[in-house]
Amino acid sequence: MEKIIKIKNLDCAACAAELSEELQQIEGVNAATADFINQRVSLSYESAEALEKAIGVIAGFEEVEIVDGNAPEKRESRLKEILSIAISAAFFVPGLLLTILYTAQDGWKWYLGVSFCLASFLAAGWEVGFNAGKNAVRAFKGGFHPSVLLDENLLMLVAAVGAIAIGEYMEAAAVVLLYQIGELLQSIAVGSSRGAIKRLMEMKSDSAIRLTEHGQEEVEPEALEAGDLILIRRGDKIPVDCTMAEGESELDTKSLTGESYLREVKAGDELLAGCVNEGNAFSARVLRPYTESAVAKVLELVENSSASKAKPEKFITKFARIYTPVVVLLAVLIALIPPLFQNYNFSEWLVPAIEFLVISCPCALIISVPLTYFSGVGALARIGVLTKGAVWLDKLAAVKVAAFDKTGTLTEGKFSVASAEGGEKVLLYAAAAEKNSSHPLAQAFANIETPYVAEHVEEIAGMGIACEIGGTHVLVGSSRLLRGHGVDVEESISDMVTVYVAENGVLLGKIGISDMVRPEAADALSALKKTGVKKIAVLTGDTEERAAETLKDLPVDEVCARLLPDEKPLRAGELKGEGTLLYVGDGINDTPVMAMSDVSAAMGGLGSGAAIEASDFVLAGDDLSALPKAVRGAKKTRKIVAENIVFSITVKIALMAVSLAATATGAFALPIWAAVFGDVGVMLLAVLNSMRMRRRIS
Repeated sequence: MEKIIKIKNLDCAACAAELSEELQQIEGVNAATADFINQRVSLSYESAEALEKAIGVIAGFEEVEIVDGNAPEKRESRLKEILSIAISAAFFVPGLLLTILYTAQDGWKWYLGVSFCLASFLAAGWEVGFNAGKNAVRAFKGGFHPSVLLDENLLMLVAAVGAIAIGEYMEAAAVVLLYQIGELLQSIAVGSSRGAIKRLMEMKSDSAIRLTEHGQEEVEPEALEAGDLILIRRGDKIPVDCTMAEGESELDTKSLTGESYLREVKAGDELLAGCVNEGNAFSARVLRPYTESAVAKVLELVENSSASKAKPEKFITKFARIYTPVVVLLAVLIALIPPLFQNYNFSEWLVPAIEFLVISCPCALIISVPLTYFSGVGALARIGVLTKGAVWLDKLAAVKVAAFDKTGTLTEGKFSVASAEGGEKVLLYAAAAEKNSSHPLAQAFANIETPYVAEHVEEIAGMGIACEIGGTHVLVGSSRLLRGHGVDVEESISDMVTVYVAENGVLLGKIGISDMVRPEAADALSALKKTGVKKIAVLTGDTEERAAETLKDLPVDEVCARLLPDEKPLRAGELKGEGTLLYVGDGINDTPVMAMSDVSAAMGGLGSGAAIEASDFVLAGDDLSALPKAVRGAKKTRKIVAENIVFSITVKIALMAVSLAATATGAFALPIWAAVFGDVGVMLLAVLNSMRMRRRIS
């Protein structure tokens, strides 16, 4: 069994890792992931007893609270932190001035400065000490958990108390004050990213107006069923995917596509949930229930995106669990070993040991790396590209070969009958047969009324349909289907899709079906190549001639035509050998190719549910121009992650080396506040760097 538990007050990635570890140790809990950015816990458990124990652990973890899913969410308040910092700063400024201007020989003036520093320390440091004490108790519950004990609160407390022990009262106050300021700024930065995702959640409409024979009734979107007639007023969010029944209007599609222009719609057009009506009121017919709508897919993807972590995230989490106990041991050795060779002068090496401990804290990495990936997921969502996890951002950034399905992906996939040869019977037979098909071409016959009923229907993948109509054997499909059944047919060359109809082994006629290339396709593929994609291929079951005619204006390097559904994955496997492969498709027949590819994307608006389930990315607005933007966003995310890792490690190693060298040579003493910058300052700079992902991807 699985359950999502919404929480609040889980403040950092390190805490989330600790909570996950505690939950995973509960008997009956198969898997547990605490997400500090989305503020939720994902549980996989075997029994109600295991769930009850897990809820107890979550509720008892630091200041974490379980949130009632139906309760309105309160705005996050930071008043306590701001007040604590303000009081501490008010004492710190005069304390700093007095301790700089006077010494202990000046009497009460210096002691007053020390008092101000101690008051500043208490105002900002009480919470640090309280949290360190709580963690010390938790660390020994059910065995010893060093990662719980040796967290940042304890490191800061040790640094501040150590400064007081050697008479550096001003530095003790500076340590906790700088730490609290850094924590507040980090909280604001994380809250900002969290807010960007919450704004996506506002895509869902709270209610819908259903039109019945008794008048209007207000219902929840989940209560709507396919075929219901609903009213969309000016300013309303479209609650579910539907078809416009009458009239004309304009839709704001920004929530799905990331673009602010208005889309003109008219009767018969498909409308996606999440868009806002900015024009006249109109009625619409529900196409599919809310759970299958575009907005539901978007929200589900966004909510679950943080569960799948990239390799750097997994490495940093595991690294921190081992790294922290190791550096604590090294700090103890620094405090104890060198003095044995320097006349047992332990006080001289106490400061560098404390500084080593503070500088080495891995918080900058633990926080900034997942925050960068989360911001990357949010940035892509704002341009209408949804990802199923951070791990896929790294793979998308590495793409060298891109393969596309043709129909419904590079073309609009909106089929209509353009011509019919052989009489009315040809069209009516085809309509009767295609009503039993799941192929996209069947859409062209959906609105054609026919008196005939197809029986004993057999859909032959990639070719067409064999059936019986009125006791006669009817074939509807490609020339290959008819030839396979012994029907003599001469294939016509046209830029339209041709469907042939045969009765009892005799060709009756043919039907031309039109489908236009997407207007943004050429520019999107050109932009994709500029991102570093070396080759673009198209995999289609269409004929070479028709595929070449349709794709002649697109920058495609290779067209693989006449592919049956089971042949597409084989060709994808060959392309995969030329570099990291991205596959983009929209139909059920694309799912095997998506599974074969390194990374895949589905057309979300008109794409099939199976393709969306199988893909790693979803183009929510069916807009191909979002794809190259997504690749650029993925590359930028990976670059910022690398910058944060290199910057954090470089600064920390440099400061640790300077601190130890200064003490060993006696040249100068590195102040403890500089060590605090090596932790809090580096963490803050890394977090601010990760916030660059909040900018719009162009």
